[in-house]
Amino acid sequence: MKKNVKELENLIKKVKEYNPNVDHQIITKAFNLAREKHDGQLRESGDPFISHPLGVANIVADLKLDTTSIVCSILHDIIEDTDISLSYVEKEFGKIAAIIVDGLTKINKISFETVEEEQAENLRKMMIAMSEDIRIILIKLSDRLHNMRTLSALSLERQKIKAKETIDIFIPLAHRLGISQVQRELEEKSRKMLLR
Repeated sequence: MKKNVKELENLIKKVKEYNPNVDHQIITKAFNLAREKHDGQLRESGDPFISHPLGVANIVADLKLDTTSIVCSILHDIIEDTDISLSYVEKEFGKIAAIIVDGLTKINKISFETVEEEQAENLRKMMIAMSEDIRIILIKLSDRLHNMRTLSALSLERQKIKAKETIDIFIPLAHRLGISQVQRELEEKSRKMLLR
């Protein structure tokens, strides 16, 4: 618990470096909600689930995205994995945040496993078309990057499936959007997993 609070403080400090006027209270509010609602949930590694939204938020901050993006990255799994409704997100965090979180929830429902090249291109196009706001894609890429950083808890077979999905779907998407730092790390981690 204390570790997560320290991670939140470090996240806010990181955001303040490029956005000195950041509304840190709304970020803290999102963190408190996510921590409460994901309480007791664990990642496959055994880590508290809240470590994942914080990890995604840190990647989003590395991309120097706005406060709404940070908030939505913390809340990106809250509709799918808890009893929080989209209307609650809108009431507490605003309409734009609700649109982004809803877009992330819809994208999370797409199955990326075992796609052929033509299907992969169609899935990339569908993800872009489904995204009313480009921040949805940027947060989803950050989500995938954090998952790739923490895949060691999965079986080798599942790691390879995730690596192939990343190569087929997410690396071309990062390239298309010109997010080279995310693209490079996704390539490095995916290729390393496929060579195992």
